[in-house]
Formats: sequence, C-alpha cells, structure tokens
Amino acid sequence: MAEPKFAPSILSADFARLGEAVAAVEKAGADWVHVDVMDGHFVPNLTFGPKMVADLRRATRLPLDVHLMIERPEAWVDRYAEAGASYLTVHVEAAADVGATLAAIRARGMKVGLTLNPETAVEAILPHLGALDLALVMSVHPGFGGQSFIAGSLDKVRAIRRALDTHGARAELEVDGGIKPDNARAVVEAGATVLVAGSAIYEDPAGPGAALAKFKRAVRA
Repeated sequence: MAEPKFAPSILSADFARLGEAVAAVEKAGADWVHVDVMDGHFVPNLTFGPKMVADLRRATRLPLDVHLMIERPEAWVDRYAEAGASYLTVHVEAAADVGATLAAIRARGMKVGLTLNPETAVEAILPHLGALDLALVMSVHPGFGGQSFIAGSLDKVRAIRRALDTHGARAELEVDGGIKPDNARAVVEAGATVLVAGSAIYEDPAGPGAALAKFKRAVRA
C-alpha cells in the first residue's frame, strides 16, 4: 500500500495566523495545502476568496488544493488561476456545464478536480473521470470542519477507485471530512491517495507537526 499524500485543511487553522499555520505543516512534511472556498450559498458558511489564495501562494511552495464550494464556479475559474491555485476542484452539483467548467480549468493551466456531496450518487462523476487530475469524495456534508466521518463514504471511495482503475485514469482520489489517525488507514485501503484533515491536525494539543506524524504512523502501521 503506497503512502498517501497529506493535504492539511486550513479551514481549521487560526485565520489570524494562516501564514504560520501553512509554514508549520510544510515543515512537518505535508504534501499539499487544502483551501476550502465557501460562498454562504452553496454551503452555509463563508470563508476565503481569491486574495487569500494569492497570499497563501506567496507564503508556501506547496501545491494549493483549492476546493470551490460555491455556486456558479465557472465564473471564478480565471480569478483562482490568477491567484495561483494548483488544483481547482468544483462540485458536480454546482457547475452549470460540468464538462465545460473542467475544460476551462485545464485551459488556465490548473489541475482539474471534481467532487460530489455525500448524498450524490457516484454515477454523477463517472462520465468525467478521464478529464480529471483529482476526484474528491466528501465524507462529511460540506460547510464546516470538525464533523464526523460518514461511514458509508468508504463504499463510495471503493467504487470510484474501481472506476478509475478500470478506465486507466490517473487521477488522484482524495477524501475530505472527518479524517483522523484512527480511520486514515481504512480510507487509504479503500483506495484514497490523498487525505485531507483539518481539525485533527490544527486542533491537536501537540501541534500540527506532531499531528501529521501521527497520521503517517497510522497509515504505515
């Protein structure tokens, strides 16, 4: 079993000290930084925008894994490209024309991501697998950090893993929501190649570096 990439989510970091939060996980060996963009409409929360992504781009060398939990994501592709997003992930439920939106992300030089909410069937993402660099499974209902992992998400991860392998698709398979050291190995065994964790990293009393080390030990066990 290959070790997954780790993408700490700054949604759970101290917003007044984001530069330090990113530096801490970069030093600890994180692979990406996960940035949750919420508009208060598609999900009931409001977070970052393009300027924050641009500021983070100057603060770290790590890839910025930008997850748009917003309505009309196609209208924002250019702004996030200009801000320096490395991966740009949109929701299959939110894009007016999924294929055109994915093509626009690719045309702007970013890696292409697509995700689906927990209640959305796997079949919604399958027609687009060949266009993706990243398939994201939400294992909580998007909008807030600190939620519990939805157990049935493992079946969805396995189904998308099988589909990717069957079609010879090379996309990363990312899982976001309720990821902890005690379930990380099971998620990787189900087929995930990237793990997003927020509260389990940034709210660990020992600090994000120690928390990330716990995750790495857990998946190697």
